[in-house]
Amino acid sequence: MLRLPLSLIFVAGLADGGLLAWGYGQFTQPGPAAGETTLVLPRGGGLVDIAHRLETAGVISDARIFAIGVRLYERQGDLKAGEYRLDAGISMRGVMDTLVGGVTVVRRLTVPEGLLTAEIVDLVAAADGLDGEITTPPGEGRLLPETYHYSHGDDRAALIARMAAAMDTALAELWAARDPDLPLRSPQEALILASIVEKETAVPGERAHIAGVFVNRLTRGMRLQSDPTVAYGLTHGARPLDRPLTRKDLGSKTAYNTYVIKRLPPGPIANPGRAAIAAVMRPLATEDLYFVADGSGGHAFARTFAEHQKNVRRWRKIQRERRAN
Repeated sequence: MLRLPLSLIFVAGLADGGLLAWGYGQFTQPGPAAGETTLVLPRGGGLVDIAHRLETAGVISDARIFAIGVRLYERQGDLKAGEYRLDAGISMRGVMDTLVGGVTVVRRLTVPEGLLTAEIVDLVAAADGLDGEITTPPGEGRLLPETYHYSHGDDRAALIARMAAAMDTALAELWAARDPDLPLRSPQEALILASIVEKETAVPGERAHIAGVFVNRLTRGMRLQSDPTVAYGLTHGARPLDRPLTRKDLGSKTAYNTYVIKRLPPGPIANPGRAAIAAVMRPLATEDLYFVADGSGGHAFARTFAEHQKNVRRWRKIQRERRAN
């Protein structure tokens, strides 16, 4: 194909209606891409750079015709950077409209409930397509686990800030709708208890029941005696504890060990999800004061210590049988 200087083609196009019609046809006809193409256009790239990247990627057939068409439509200043998913056979006109519209690829990052803040920071740091560093992560329990959408080139610290803002919003909404008789003096105390509930069970239907047990124990001045608080105190939230708790651990004198301290620990032990926070704000009305694993992934609940001891013996028998097998 004859490669004429851009200015010469432009002048000839104005002088020769036939050439202008040909150029318009090239600009609007289906392009050469045989399949869907994902392409990142970095910030700071001008029209010529964008056109070159599109041609190199096989989305358009001629960068100069694309540049001329964009200039004739006077949209050269409206093309937006970002990550784009361009359909097979998309025309140059279609590419221009897509870049002007700025409808970029939406990525997603799912943050599971119950992670430590350090674990969430690691997730965000490893997420593909994000830029920047997280220099001052929020404290434990300050990030709301859910699925977050972002675009290529978004800032990691800004995404962490969105998670913190989402937690503030959720906590305020749920605190406003809480049961009036809760033995909790502030949203922060509710967040602390929710983090313990989150770590105690992976069964959604149990959250309100476990929250009810803990509320009962707080109301009666009993220690919470929650194993996850012991584990958190041993690692100070730097990482998950990578071994089972021992009897000695249960007596460890840390600020978070609820076998030793009364009431709540001084802060959250994880980042609870909205469901765990809601369970704490409106716990199940129950007389139960104890629970222990039942061997099926859930828990056996009890009102009295004698009933609880029976459940504990049953659980230990299951553990022995599993070890034997």
